[in-house]
Amino acid sequence: MEESVLPLLNKKKMNMDYNFDEIIDRRNSDCLKYGVLQERWGRTDLLPLWVADMDFRTPDFIIQALRQRLEHEVLGYAAAHPQWRSAIVQWLQKQQNWSVREEELTFIPGIVRGIAFVLQAFTQPGDKVLVMNPVYHPFFLVSEHNGRQVVHHTLQLEGETSANRQYVIDFDQLDKDLEGVKVFLLSNPHNPGGRVWTADELRRIAQLADKHDTLVVSDEIHADLTFVPYRHTPYATVSELARQHSITFGAPSKAFNVPGIVSSYSIVPNEQLRRRYNAYLAASELDEGNLFAQLVTVVAYTQGADWLRQVKAYISSNIDYVEQFFANELPAIVPIRPQASFLVYLDCRGLGLTHSQLLDLFIDKAHLALDDGRKFGSAGDGFMRLNVATPRSVLQQALRQLKDAVNND
Repeated sequence: MEESVLPLLNKKKMNMDYNFDEIIDRRNSDCLKYGVLQERWGRTDLLPLWVADMDFRTPDFIIQALRQRLEHEVLGYAAAHPQWRSAIVQWLQKQQNWSVREEELTFIPGIVRGIAFVLQAFTQPGDKVLVMNPVYHPFFLVSEHNGRQVVHHTLQLEGETSANRQYVIDFDQLDKDLEGVKVFLLSNPHNPGGRVWTADELRRIAQLADKHDTLVVSDEIHADLTFVPYRHTPYATVSELARQHSITFGAPSKAFNVPGIVSSYSIVPNEQLRRRYNAYLAASELDEGNLFAQLVTVVAYTQGADWLRQVKAYISSNIDYVEQFFANELPAIVPIRPQASFLVYLDCRGLGLTHSQLLDLFIDKAHLALDDGRKFGSAGDGFMRLNVATPRSVLQQALRQLKDAVNND
């Protein structure tokens, strides 16, 4: 388990042209992953595998397109890229079998900001907003900071092994929790658990949302990183009910490692909702994309299919490695195998540690910076989130450090 055979044996078999084993030093590049270690963890000698970006090079075709544009050397006001809408429409049709009309699309300056805009446009202070705990923390933080009342529906964790341990929804409880809720913030696929919700599950959510007159906001930023045999289902496609009461957010950010260039978009099929939402955005010129964001989206969605296939294969192999490592070396920690994305949620409760002891183990003993499960809500107590979108050698080093820390604790 100490050494990976992927770099030696599997690249040709996996039909890889890109070198995801390359170590790229991200220090001194205004990189959040390294730049806030002292501020957030109290020390700088940590191996960071926390924030959800990749340590791989951004695809060469994206970098080349940016360089080509910069050669013009005038960065004046930019008109909307003529292919921006059509590129998104064609990508969603091919990758997700979703027929979206161009007029349903609007640029937004980031998905978390998009959520805040929804809350401002469709709710009032004190209104209820539902999230499924554990969940990506800005869902409830943005809601709270905007004066909304957060309702936490707790997901149920079922299964004993890494392969079958997954979060499920208690629909009877969800029905109760949705009473009086104005907006349901849905992570689809789920972050941090990596769960790909099925079409049947999403249809049941749509029925309950319709019953309670709840607007569903579906964050689908991780959709393109869904692994075979699972298939991402856009929430708005499962029924006419879902289509008429939903706003979907997407972006090339996660799949193509361009989160530093804000390049998100909203999809609102219902014309009445779309007019209301777009009017809110337009009033403050929040719907105008910048030159590089729209260019990156077009290039990623018109040239990126093969790169995406290769990076998913590499990430999936890293997930295999993590799963096998913990099963063989640290069985007290059980990773939840993600059905989508490069984030592995580690169930560390088998270590029998308190919250402070768990943090001490990872930070001060193993010298690792991971996202603490409590960050994602109360249901995350005893968990850590590991980012595996990194060269295999880095992942090996991190797990060795953790193993040594556990054995010496």
